[in-house]
Amino acid sequence: MKKNYVVVALLSVVLFSACSKDEDRYSGANQSGQELFQKDTLSKAAINSRIDQISNEKGSFHWKDGGYQMLWSAIIRGNNTVTIGYGVNADDFDSHKSGKGREIKARLKSIILESEKGSEKEVIFKEDDDLNLMDVVIKKRETLEALLKEQHIRYIEPADYRYFDTVEARPVYGPEVSSSSGCGFSSATIATADYTTVTPNARVPWNFYKHNIPGAWNYSTGSGITIGVVDTGLSPQQSLMGSSFNSGASSGRTVQRFGVYVDSIWPWSSGFDGPDDQCGHGTSMASVATAPRNNSGLPVGVAYNASLITYRAASNVVLDGYHEQEGVKLAFTALGNNNNVKIISMSMGHIISVGKIEDGVKYAYSKGKLIFCAGGTSTSFTNFAGVIFPASMSEAVAVTGVKEGTTFQECDVCHKGGKIDFTIVMERAGTNNNVPVLSYYNNQANYVGGSSVATATTAGIAALVWAKNPGWTRDQVLTKMKQSSTFYPTKNADFGHGNINAQLAVQ
Repeated sequence: MKKNYVVVALLSVVLFSACSKDEDRYSGANQSGQELFQKDTLSKAAINSRIDQISNEKGSFHWKDGGYQMLWSAIIRGNNTVTIGYGVNADDFDSHKSGKGREIKARLKSIILESEKGSEKEVIFKEDDDLNLMDVVIKKRETLEALLKEQHIRYIEPADYRYFDTVEARPVYGPEVSSSSGCGFSSATIATADYTTVTPNARVPWNFYKHNIPGAWNYSTGSGITIGVVDTGLSPQQSLMGSSFNSGASSGRTVQRFGVYVDSIWPWSSGFDGPDDQCGHGTSMASVATAPRNNSGLPVGVAYNASLITYRAASNVVLDGYHEQEGVKLAFTALGNNNNVKIISMSMGHIISVGKIEDGVKYAYSKGKLIFCAGGTSTSFTNFAGVIFPASMSEAVAVTGVKEGTTFQECDVCHKGGKIDFTIVMERAGTNNNVPVLSYYNNQANYVGGSSVATATTAGIAALVWAKNPGWTRDQVLTKMKQSSTFYPTKNADFGHGNINAQLAVQ
């Protein structure tokens, strides 16, 4: 893989309303253009410092919050690539519904081409089929100035600025986080205390009993529901998530794999690298939600009769860079367009809001999908971010992990905060063991935790509820899950509705 970032497992759009005055779009707009567009650009360290500061102050970061100079500096330090979201208002993201989308896009392209003095092929390198956005190359400050004066621009942001390039590199799956949710191909011997064997010889992870999932199986096993998992792909070497997906008590379902990630450092590169997981994270998440119940002696998934569609959308869990963000956007729009999909689960994210991903999430949400995103799993230097993006979006259901016990405490690497909706018990008292899941390779299992597994577990529970009530809407399913949780009807300030009782949710 081309990156070796810290396991900021799940670090993790600018979407601002169209307005008639340029001043409304960026902070510091009362300064003159000459002062704002200084000749000297900010360093990456300075940009990141400002991102951290704003994140601490506001709980999240949007590029509109940083000012002109910061935006221009980040564009320059991101291969001069820019994503432009356009529309008649902030909610005009769907190109199929937009009345003036083509007209607005044509005007913006004309402005860019006239200012940049380049050919369309050189300047406009990606136009979206479903969303009102495009990716362009901007090398002149005057071009950005001209665009910022346009009324029908929802957001302008760097398309390839990489926050983590300036952070000290650590192993993607090092020993300090080997039981959380980054990349890894490890396996482990699962302690007998951490599972219960059920017919025909499947292992039920210990934490399933904390949420009465085995009891829920008396009423529903997820049959008839399709879960879409947006992650790093699915292992071709784990047959239980492939040729043996329909086996034992798991039958009559399908598994499909897609790849929408381009493995290149250059934003304008094309050519997806396929659906195969090259990280390990995606395989773990898919198995938590849907692994079969059979005689393999390995961990079973929550909704072991649900169908599965996986998308390899990124190289690892940190959505930092053009192709990661583009891949996630493509996965969400594709799943949004798939009428068979009811639920989308993504255990990846960023501390920076990304416009095109926000548009993709909103697009899928507009199609009736129930979307679960990880609240955040990270090492100490990034857990200031609170609930990460896109879990922080109102269209997403944010999930985090907690420790086993009578009081609520986030797991060692998990984020918490006011935007969390549900929690899943992830970490054992005493041993600190996480959750048994299928590993990358056949006949192997591993311990994985963090808000990653919590999210996939919650998506599986949602599949149980929806399968029991196939005529329900997304909102009805979500309401039932809330009513079956610890803190209902009062939401906890850090842990939302708390732990879900799956058996109660399906009764």
